[in-house]
Amino acid sequence: VTLLAHSTMLRPTRASPRLAGLKPARSQSPSRAGGSTPATSSAKPARKAGGKPQPEYEFGGPAGAAGVMLLLPLVICFLYAGCGKHGCIRLPEDALDVLAAAPLAPLWDWTAAAVVAGWTALHFLLYVALPGPRVEGVVLADGSRLKYPMNGHLAFWLSLAGFWHGLPLLGCKQSWVYDAYLPLATAACALSVALSVWSHALSYLPNTPLAEGGQTGNPVYDFFIGRPLNPRIGSLDLKACCELRPGLVGWAVLNLGLAAKQHEQQGEVSWSMVAVVGGQLLYVWDALYSEQAILTTMDITTDGFGFMLAFGDLAWVPFTYSLQARILVDHDPRLPAPAVAAIAALGALGYVVFRGANSQKDAFRRDPSDPAVSHLQWMQTKRGTKLLVSGWWGAARKINYTGDWLMGLSWSLACGAASPVAYFYPVYFAVLLVHRALRDDHFCATKYGADWEAYKRRVPFVFVPGIL
Repeated sequence: VTLLAHSTMLRPTRASPRLAGLKPARSQSPSRAGGSTPATSSAKPARKAGGKPQPEYEFGGPAGAAGVMLLLPLVICFLYAGCGKHGCIRLPEDALDVLAAAPLAPLWDWTAAAVVAGWTALHFLLYVALPGPRVEGVVLADGSRLKYPMNGHLAFWLSLAGFWHGLPLLGCKQSWVYDAYLPLATAACALSVALSVWSHALSYLPNTPLAEGGQTGNPVYDFFIGRPLNPRIGSLDLKACCELRPGLVGWAVLNLGLAAKQHEQQGEVSWSMVAVVGGQLLYVWDALYSEQAILTTMDITTDGFGFMLAFGDLAWVPFTYSLQARILVDHDPRLPAPAVAAIAALGALGYVVFRGANSQKDAFRRDPSDPAVSHLQWMQTKRGTKLLVSGWWGAARKINYTGDWLMGLSWSLACGAASPVAYFYPVYFAVLLVHRALRDDHFCATKYGADWEAYKRRVPFVFVPGIL
């Protein structure tokens, strides 16, 4: 489960961050100021007694990486088969009958493949063509800084408007995404593999910056974890674009189409569907509105762009995070209004924690003297950066993860007792965030040394103040 969880290291979350998505890439760590430190790997290679560098693997090494690449597409198919118009798994003894009844054909459709390819190409085009400020990323190992266009917010609104108003002009209903859901998912899986191959090939061009974690020399592991650090074709940064654009916006578009399908079948959109689609639309909008924040996440600064990020961004996020909306099309529990209101309030609480923590950190990182954050206490490190020890980040080291998870839980609760499958997201996301927290802790311990231990003594709680 941990191997599966880390495959979308996003934001939400992302944005993601992760996600995570993970983003996915939406959540960042630690809460610090001073973003000019050169990007480095999370750990140095271990050495044998003779001094020869020894690769440091994650995910169980090459065998684990191969297993993850084979298993993740099957998980997407399992979630589709586990609950849909053919039935839902409600008890363990139901599982075989429901899975056997699942309509898994056709797995491939050329129209769906063309839509996925066109959608991705459209976002590549919007990334390079739309107006917007160009900002610099962190300092790379060679001392340079890459520039990134910040036009994702505009691309988000154009995409939603184009989907909702443009499809009918082409003679296609928005609800078509429900009817073609599985072929769209398999096409996204195929595209992510193709993009991973393309990115890996680009890493062998001269003067291409490489991610330290993707230079083990094992072709399977390097392909999975990502060999090139910032693969670019002209002004198109493949990693930065895929992090928030085709998949994350695609998740929002899928949700709108699923809500349209429910209205088409039942003559109305239920309050549970409104809570899920509205909450997730806010989540995606927030990621694109705060797009600049991803430039300091590990996904951008440290991780290579390989299968792990490509699959997470383009296939895993849109086709597992839209699970609740798809289930509600055929299995809406018709929860009473007070229950939906309480679920929406839980989601709103999660958003307040998530956005409040991330905004506070981002403001402090940009300018610690800003009146909005100048009152906060911080700890100076030997590296020259400052770690927050008050405010949101004095309450818990990963308080933003807690808010992120509460939002995910609220979306599943909107499905009531329709199926345990509907609760895949918060269970998976909890594993993802714990694993991400452990990875971040290892990274920061390597980066800050004794200062990190001192910081943890001042902020002892990880997720829930006073409890966890």
